[in-house]
Amino acid sequence: MTIAIAGTGYVGLSLAVLLSQKNEVMAVDIIPEKIASINARKSPIADAEIETYLGTKELHLTATLDAEEAYRKAEFIIIATPTNYDVESKFFDTSSIDAVLKVIERVNPKACVVIKSTIPVGYLKETMRRYPAIPNMLFSPEFLREGRALYDNLHPSRIIVGIAETDRPEHRALAERFASLLADAALDSDIPTRIVHATEAECIKLFANSYLALRVAYFNELDTYAEQYGLNTAQIIEGVCLDPRIGQHYNNPSFGYGGYCLPKDTLQLRANFAKTPSEIVPAIVRANATRKQYIVSRILARKPSTVGIYRLIMKAKSDNFRQSAIQDVMHGLREAGVSVCIFEPMVKGDSFGDYPVYHDLDNFAASVDVIVANRMTEELRPYSPKVYTRDLYERD
Repeated sequence: MTIAIAGTGYVGLSLAVLLSQKNEVMAVDIIPEKIASINARKSPIADAEIETYLGTKELHLTATLDAEEAYRKAEFIIIATPTNYDVESKFFDTSSIDAVLKVIERVNPKACVVIKSTIPVGYLKETMRRYPAIPNMLFSPEFLREGRALYDNLHPSRIIVGIAETDRPEHRALAERFASLLADAALDSDIPTRIVHATEAECIKLFANSYLALRVAYFNELDTYAEQYGLNTAQIIEGVCLDPRIGQHYNNPSFGYGGYCLPKDTLQLRANFAKTPSEIVPAIVRANATRKQYIVSRILARKPSTVGIYRLIMKAKSDNFRQSAIQDVMHGLREAGVSVCIFEPMVKGDSFGDYPVYHDLDNFAASVDVIVANRMTEELRPYSPKVYTRDLYERD
């Protein structure tokens, strides 16, 4: 099987590594440095399993800048390009998908195109109308964590494939074939698999991430209440979560949900609810903003003149700080007149925007009155009197 993958971020690269165990895979990107890194079997992103597999496994994987050549040869073309949320249109910016589809339309319209990028509800059906020359399109949502993307593909919670027309046997056959490609490359067996209408698949993705955001917002709000009244947050959470319907997971307080997926997916779902009565999804978005404002107020209560932000990343073993919640906290502190600096080894150079960046932890800690850390780590222990965190369990 020959497969082309457009985009080598967490989704695209993890799929490229996964599928190249048993298939010929061409990974396409527009950044030469990423192409060179992948071909040298070095991961351009922080992901332990991707690093291990690239370095030790026999993979039939080639990265390339030549999209036309890659797409021309492929039976399946997977699109895993970024779809950022556009605050003006209040929808995902799907222009990167369109750019790929226009090339496919020209060089290989008979290939089966699988969209892995997150898309608005109704997108696949509408896109197939706009590209009638490409008759075979599927949508298969991903459910991956940053820094653990390949692990989550090797041990998937489920495989979902959406088809635009459920009454067309050829579309169902392609969906089943693609699901089998994912399942055959995974380490687990008996993976729950669903072939559904594409619109339902789009909903599954957005509602799943919005529920995760809801859970984050819920336990953060519980923590806000407990801290406000001097209560033991851990005891309350543990007592609540002993109910098996709730469970002892995804309950560690934070500064708010962030990252690439949850903020934009909740905003997109809120936009999709524009003509439908709803209270919960808009409330999730508001609650996250309120939490960050509350965190700013608690830091300001210490009356610092200089605050140090320990790490822009919000999750362990990640190198991504797009949309991290801490950035809104930083801006709130600065607007209140507080000087803000950052300790972040992932940032090259001495600044992030106009915030100064330290690379030596001792110098960083000595320069600030309060150290703000979304997650506590061992290297912060010596400076714990200065640390403000809501991390109870020291896990993501």
